[in-house]
Amino acid sequence: MTGATVGGRAAARSVAARRLRVASAWVACLVVFAVLTGGMMRARPEIEQAHVVLAYLLLVLAASVSGGRPLGFTIAGLAFAAIDYWFQLPYNRLSVGKPLDWVVLLAFLAAAVVTTQLLARAQAREAEARRHAEEVVRLAREVEHAAALRESDRFKDALLASVSHDFRTPLTTIKALAHDVVQTVPPSTETATNAAVIMEQVDRLTHLVDDVLDFSRIRGGVLPVALELNTAEDLVGAATRQTHGLLRDRQVDVEIDWSAPALTGYFDFAHALRALANLLENAAKYSPPDSPITIAVQSDGDWLVISVADRGAGVAPPERERIFDAFYRPEGQSPDTAGVGLGLAIARQLIEIQGGTLSHAARAGGGSVFAIRLPATADRSGARSALGSPGDAGRSLAGAAAAVDVGLPCADRDNARTTVVD
Repeated sequence: MTGATVGGRAAARSVAARRLRVASAWVACLVVFAVLTGGMMRARPEIEQAHVVLAYLLLVLAASVSGGRPLGFTIAGLAFAAIDYWFQLPYNRLSVGKPLDWVVLLAFLAAAVVTTQLLARAQAREAEARRHAEEVVRLAREVEHAAALRESDRFKDALLASVSHDFRTPLTTIKALAHDVVQTVPPSTETATNAAVIMEQVDRLTHLVDDVLDFSRIRGGVLPVALELNTAEDLVGAATRQTHGLLRDRQVDVEIDWSAPALTGYFDFAHALRALANLLENAAKYSPPDSPITIAVQSDGDWLVISVADRGAGVAPPERERIFDAFYRPEGQSPDTAGVGLGLAIARQLIEIQGGTLSHAARAGGGSVFAIRLPATADRSGARSALGSPGDAGRSLAGAAAAVDVGLPCADRDNARTTVVD
């Protein structure tokens, strides 16, 4: 049962209880009116009109308190008629024998109406004050809860940063020892194979530790940002080289408009590199091994747009924003899939602290497209000279990498290609 269903039933029960209380008040006041009127009729010769008026006024007050303004006005009207009919001469007739009787009737009616109105207003103010008090209590609790959450987040971030930092030394030691083993034993032995596996797993743990440490730094607002003029070709080349071990023999298509001046942006190269590498790792992780990954670079007004497209299963519409939440893993994901759900979260935050955006869209024909938008510089003249001409670059990723000196390793250059956009 959902919280909304429980809340709706509670509200319905509250309304039903209030209606029952009001109905009971009407019945009780009408019964009291009848009994009071009958008792005063028996004592009519011995009582004065003032006694009758005061008795009915008390009943009007009680009716207003228990049943609200409608019941108070109803009892006041009935009392007005009862005074005229049973307690003023001529008796048992709705007529006024003396002008002073009009004064009594009108005075009673005015007193009853004013009293009912004032009492209703006081009750409304009391209810409003009660609501304000409840709202203040609720807000105070929310403030306390928010403060507790902030303190919990602060402690969690500090703990993550501390633990991540402390993990670095033992991981470095383990990798160094495994590396020594690999260097001192024959490569064909089981010991060398095990040492290589240890080094690979240490690299995996180191990457995870770096993710957690960077995430805690971003959350704490202590990650420095150095915005500088950089070229998209440099960034793409460095990212493909950095992810070479993960991409392995996978085909990577790079689409860059070589006919235009070099596409440049004003961003932190290291942070943008980390974000783009995370996107490439994500594409390699969630798309078939034989499907290509496409990196496209283009200019869109004041923005430099770098997109990474894959042919994976895609992301369901309800999850297209949740995939950027920290530690989020899509439903139905295999437990063997590496990672803890920090790659996309870190990538988006690294781009956003540079004044850019990272978004996801479905790819036509299946798959996903992740688009990085970074501030572009207005003047790109002269930036192209450092990269060489399109002919010198050979219009291939290997040529682009050679021109910017940050391309793929030689062993992998045959598996990547650049598409020229005219």
